[in-house]
Amino acid sequence: MKFAYRFSGLLGTVYRRGNLSFTRDGSALVSPVGNRISLFDLKNNKCETFPLATRLNIVCVGLSPDGSLAILIDEEGAALLVSLIGKCVIHHFYFHKPVHSVSFSPNGKKFVITKDNVALMYHAPGKKREFNAFVLDKTYYGPYDETTCIDWTDDSKCFAVGSKDMSTWVFGAERWANLIYYSLGGHKDIIVACFFEENSLDLYTISQDAALCVWQCDTELDGLKPMPPKDAAGEENAAKNDEEFLDEPKGEEIHGKANPNEQETRNKVKYSRVAKYFFNKEGDFNNLTSAAYHKKTHLLVTGFASGIFHLHELPDFNLIHSLSISDQRIASISINCTGDWIAFGCSGLGQLLVWEWQSESYVLKQQGHFNSMVSLAYSPDGQYIVTGGEDGKVKVWNTSSSFCFVTFTEHTSGVTAVTFTSNGYVILSASLDGTVRAFDLHRYRNFRTFTSPRPSQFSCLAVDSSGEIVSAGSQDSFEIFIWSMQSGRLLDVLSGHEGPISSLAFNPMKCVLASASWDKTVKLWDMLDSWRTKETLILNSDVLVVAFRPDGKELAVAALNGQITFWDHENAVQTGSIEGRHDLQMGRKELDKITAKQAAKGKSFTTLCYSADGQSILAGGLSKFVCIYNVKEQILMKKFEISCNFSLDAMEEYLDRRKMTEFGSMALIDEGAGGEDGVAIPLPGVKRGDMSYRHFKPEIRVTCLRFSPTGRSWAATTTEGLLIYSLDSGLIFDPFELDIDITPSNIHKTLHQKEYTMAIIMALKLNEKKLIQEVIEAVPSNEVDVVCSSLPDLYVEKVLEFLASAFEISCHLEFYLIWAHKLLMLHGQKLKTRSVKLLPVIQFLQKSIQRHFEDVSKLCEWNIYNIKYALAISQQRGMKRLAEETSVDEDDLDSDSDYLMQEVHKDSLSS
Repeated sequence: MKFAYRFSGLLGTVYRRGNLSFTRDGSALVSPVGNRISLFDLKNNKCETFPLATRLNIVCVGLSPDGSLAILIDEEGAALLVSLIGKCVIHHFYFHKPVHSVSFSPNGKKFVITKDNVALMYHAPGKKREFNAFVLDKTYYGPYDETTCIDWTDDSKCFAVGSKDMSTWVFGAERWANLIYYSLGGHKDIIVACFFEENSLDLYTISQDAALCVWQCDTELDGLKPMPPKDAAGEENAAKNDEEFLDEPKGEEIHGKANPNEQETRNKVKYSRVAKYFFNKEGDFNNLTSAAYHKKTHLLVTGFASGIFHLHELPDFNLIHSLSISDQRIASISINCTGDWIAFGCSGLGQLLVWEWQSESYVLKQQGHFNSMVSLAYSPDGQYIVTGGEDGKVKVWNTSSSFCFVTFTEHTSGVTAVTFTSNGYVILSASLDGTVRAFDLHRYRNFRTFTSPRPSQFSCLAVDSSGEIVSAGSQDSFEIFIWSMQSGRLLDVLSGHEGPISSLAFNPMKCVLASASWDKTVKLWDMLDSWRTKETLILNSDVLVVAFRPDGKELAVAALNGQITFWDHENAVQTGSIEGRHDLQMGRKELDKITAKQAAKGKSFTTLCYSADGQSILAGGLSKFVCIYNVKEQILMKKFEISCNFSLDAMEEYLDRRKMTEFGSMALIDEGAGGEDGVAIPLPGVKRGDMSYRHFKPEIRVTCLRFSPTGRSWAATTTEGLLIYSLDSGLIFDPFELDIDITPSNIHKTLHQKEYTMAIIMALKLNEKKLIQEVIEAVPSNEVDVVCSSLPDLYVEKVLEFLASAFEISCHLEFYLIWAHKLLMLHGQKLKTRSVKLLPVIQFLQKSIQRHFEDVSKLCEWNIYNIKYALAISQQRGMKRLAEETSVDEDDLDSDSDYLMQEVHKDSLSS
């Protein structure tokens, strides 16, 4: 089995914090998700998470005007210059201090970042390769407190900076004779946003206490005069002389004064306040948290701490809309280039909304699990993933689009386990509220609710291969409950365990249920023998999780001592074991009193999963690593580091000595809590962290792992969200039975001689995807039958695997369906004998065909409906016309138009 799995997607989390940005064409939205960024393609309804990550959570994102570059800045001021086209990191830079905002100039030549009370202007990275992509141009001083926001004029001549000291500063991007800096007051709270009017120096400033000031400038943009050349030359010489003594060139510094004297303001640009408006009604104290302005349509959108947003038309301040999207504060707002779509981000709930304000409808409405995800399951065809979270929600995600398309909210407490039935249309979920619920994916409803005679908290769930028998294990009564899916009745209660039930698993091939418990045993129950205990496997430690191999012949068990043991459950014999504690590689939490090495002695794997072919096993637990082991050799094949985000706890193996003082760790200081309350230390054993702390760091952990039935990918529910890792086949040269004569030129020669079977075998041996595609598409459709019948058995599987992957991207749908049909008809009996080994390939093929079937069937149904509608309309028109002829004559104009309509319908029906 190959292990070239690469990070391919992040589901379950759509927005964390930071600013949202629309791309240049306005059809896609860039959203920061923890330490990664996701691109939501709103036209094609797809989401993609870039395979790059910063060291800490992203705070601000700046997109270049041409849409090719982005600057991502994290909590400590470390920046990444990213290509949005190549999806790769171009340059690293460190600003040394936390950055509040970043903005490119409209012409794309400069960008400004704000940190502390300073605004720094850099030359924007160009198209050529540069030794240093970030070159400092000017440093602007003026505000006394931290700077908060930036906005540019349309011609990139000036920019405005808002500050926490309640002032707004207008700076010239170049040294203008009549505008170097200008300070504006007039507010009583922090400036949240400032916006220039289109092609003007007129300015709007908005403060946190929901006040808007309108500033008018006495000079147009064309009226800005450049500095006299003599002074500029003198400054250049002075700068050159300074640079001779410095190691690196420093940019020009501009120091602004809040109260300049009369001589300095003479012949300079002047601003006057024209109006001041208030958003809050009298007695309503609602903090304004974010704002966005569309210059062409004069549309101002403001978001508030209570989840309300307003749409106003400026400069008259006319209210267009006032709506509430949630009860959480709106952290970020963005408007696309056309002014039609408005994006809102709520960091409290992890909500992302795109609202079309004219039609008052949602373009996108996505929300992750409010608390951490606990479990996941793949549908049998690998097309959908269901997740359950501690917020009591069950969500279903589409793996190809990465969107959640249905959320079930019936549970009143945390969901502990979820699973699909074998037909793929029913989802089962177990919860701590004492219910197991069955959801229908056709009608999106909860059609069965299973309960126990006495209320019990269910910790695990399993359903047999037929989908008829549902079982759930209890935490508090140590019993296993068995229900019938058809009737919803309780069939049996299995007792025998002396501790909480930690895991359940049905054998995929037989009617045998395995149950694991904290009483150090695994019991096997035979369904056909009145649920009697068939075997009891005794272990040395509390059992946490059990998993059957896909062929049902082996059982894997993970225990509290960190061991994974493998059992031949038919004979109750242990066949092997893996000591996995050292591979977990625990991190040390900020408040831990002992080292990570000592802490790891009490840690173990909490989730197990076999690969689709059963040769490997995937294991994860309370650490940032996921391990893949080879079952036969019992060795570690590969370790995946699922996160490099140091904003999470337990990421580092050793504590940072810089954070240690003689009084203990700096992490004990609850930032901004003040001296009167003292330090809040969390209770021992708390994994999630307390949301009420100002200093909140959730712990990194993997709660559930599952392999896709297609064998092409695996998914993990983690603190960061639902991560998907897929086989990256494009970058690997992996030939099969290669010999010296097999070259691309020889394959083309064989193809030219019309020896199609030989050409296909040669192409499969070379295993170059594009070459295989070229050869298969060169076979005439009338000869597919002959070629399929002459293919050796060994290569049938390879061709089927290629067809499954080709269905996802190719437009030759009928041609590839002919291939799949002929192969399965001619070689079906032989393939059946190797069904267990071929199952992942067949399921991959089924998933691809099913997706096309759903797309095409929707299109056909829509076309049939339109044709029926057109026919019905045309028949009605004809009847109406006859009725009118018998009645009184109408106006000539009406009769002519009716006649024309009838003729058009006749033409359309005949065609």
